[in-house]
This record gives sequence, C-alpha cells and structure tokens, in this order.
Amino acid sequence: MITIKKAVSKKEIKQFVTFPFSLYKDSKYWVPPIISEEIKVFDKNTNPVLQNADAQLFLAYKDGEIVGRVAAIINWLEVGNKDSHKIRFGWMDMVDDIEVTKALLAKVEVIGKAHNLSYMEGPIGFSNLDKVGVLTYGYDEIGTMVSWYNHPYYVEHLNQLNFKIEKEYVEHKHQFSDILIADSKRLEAVIKDRYNLKALDFNKTKDLMPYADKMFDLFNQSYASLSSFVEITDIQKAFLKKKFLNFINPEYIKFVVNEADELVAFGVVMPSFAEALQKINGKLFPFGIFHILKAKQSKKVNFYLIGVHPEYQKKGVHSIIFSAFHRTFQEKGILECRRTPELADNLAIQKLWRDFNPVLIKKRCTFRKEL
Repeated sequence: MITIKKAVSKKEIKQFVTFPFSLYKDSKYWVPPIISEEIKVFDKNTNPVLQNADAQLFLAYKDGEIVGRVAAIINWLEVGNKDSHKIRFGWMDMVDDIEVTKALLAKVEVIGKAHNLSYMEGPIGFSNLDKVGVLTYGYDEIGTMVSWYNHPYYVEHLNQLNFKIEKEYVEHKHQFSDILIADSKRLEAVIKDRYNLKALDFNKTKDLMPYADKMFDLFNQSYASLSSFVEITDIQKAFLKKKFLNFINPEYIKFVVNEADELVAFGVVMPSFAEALQKINGKLFPFGIFHILKAKQSKKVNFYLIGVHPEYQKKGVHSIIFSAFHRTFQEKGILECRRTPELADNLAIQKLWRDFNPVLIKKRCTFRKEL
C-alpha cells in the first residue's frame, strides 16, 4: 500500500531533499545538490519566491520506506499576471513503481482542483531560473548543477498516466577548439561602432554589483515573451545576487552597455561544478568547500543565461558577448562549453550558435495534464 504524507517537520523536509541520494547512489551521471542549500529553497525565511508562491512537499511511503517525492507549486504571480491557471509540480523522484508515481501526482491534482486551476505541468520549479524537465534523451551524459537527472522510466510512467508533452528543451555542448570566431569578431567591431556599444569585463565581483539589478531587469524584459515566464521581483533580486553572483567567477559575467551606460545585453557563464558536487555528495563541510573552490578553475563551463534588450535583438549584439567570452576562455584555457536547457522551438537562439559546431547531448520535456 502506498501512503502519501506531507513533509512539514525539519526531519521530513531533509528526507525530502535527500531521497534522491539513495535513488541515484550508483549513478555516474546524477549531480547531487548541496543539501543545506536545497533545504533553504523550501524555507520562506530564506527564499523570497515563497512570498508569492506556495509549495507543498510530499513523500510517498511503501512498507515504511520512502519511495518517492514531489513538490506541488502554485506561483501566484503566474496565475494572476499571466492568467495561467496552472499548478506546477517539481522535485519529482520515485522508484520504478507506477503506483507510487500515480499516488504522488494525484496529490498534486487534488490541490490544483481545490484552487480551481485548469491544468498541471512539470517537472518545473518556481520560475525560469529553476531546474526544468524530465530527461528523455542523453542518460549517459553527466548532468549539471542547474538541471535534474532521472531514470528512463519516469517518462514511461508519465505516458501511462496520460500526461502529454507540453514543452521540449535541448542541451548542446561544443569544444572550444571547434568555435569559428572570426565572423563574430568582425561583426563585433561593426555593431559596437554602429550602435556605440561597449563590453564590460570584470575581475572583481564588487565591481559588477552596480549592474546586477539592471541585469535582472533586463532578464525580465528579454524573457517576458516566453509562455512560462514569471517576473523576478525586487525582493528576489537581492536573494539571487547573494546566491548566484557571489558563486560565479566575475570574469564569466559579461555586460554590454550603450553610450548612456544603459545595459543592453548580458551573458552569464558558470564553471562546471558537476564533478565537484559528486565528490562532496551534498555536504559543504568540512572539506566540500575546497572541492567547490577548486572547481571554479574547471576547464569546462556552462552557458547559463544570455539576454538582449528587445530594442537590440536581431541586431548582432550577441557577437559582442560571444567575442568577449572567447577572449576570456582563451586566456583561461577552457576546453569545453555546454549550454543549459533551451526551448527546442526557440530556433532564433539556436541559430546564434551555428558557428560553434554544437553537439546535441540531452533532451528533456515538461508534461501536462488537464484537471
């Protein structure tokens, strides 16, 4: 018999966070989160997203053992501003038992109906900056710190339960040596001169902080057209600056400004922390922090975000970002670059990378069910 219980106590929330550690203990491809940081995601005192969203965490038990988990999420900004009557589900993991998956998602469905929502979609987090999608291709590629990993049977379960694919995402990687940068460099000079733009490079985090709020404002503007987009609020900006910008090498954040010093484009890259996170197995202390610091010098990097102001889109501004990163990567001896999940139907963004000889390594989907 499957029993579903809401995770409320500190012990239960920790069990919710740590369940995948046993499920994927023998996996070479799963990348564990930092346990203490993952717990903070579900704490209203540490995650400002929860001021505008509700999250209920559920654990599935069979014969007294935890066999699955899921988070039921309602982002009220999304429901109100986007008129999207959706309940999200995320952090979904379970053993290979269709009854477990069925019981977990049935709990999400009950909550969605109780709030008069019209459909459920997942796995997704609170916003566009969270992890997204069930892996459908690329199970033999290591994950990243900003993406979920799962066994192939997750997709089979969702199909059996009559969920339909809502969105598809793709991930690519390319070797630094394969980048054909000549065209970008030529275009960079032309675009800088035509629109009076310049790139900003940083060696210290404190020097880029004056532009941080502007970057999140530009993120809101450049991603607003996406169907699943939820705006970053002012109170979330401070949280994200502390969580991400202090974690990323300042050299890996590039800004483009116009003659009025207004931000018109940005790019954010992170070193690959995947292998380091596997080594520390969820624990920063006592020695995990040293693995993380060492990983900041990794020869592999992940492109995390690129944004261009709507007025400057399709004008070649991306060439300034790409050329700036190429110079930095050349100096640091970067060998491999990887892109985090992009919508498969976003052909415009994929076209930007054609001179990088990208290789498709992963596909993932969110699934939808009407309520």
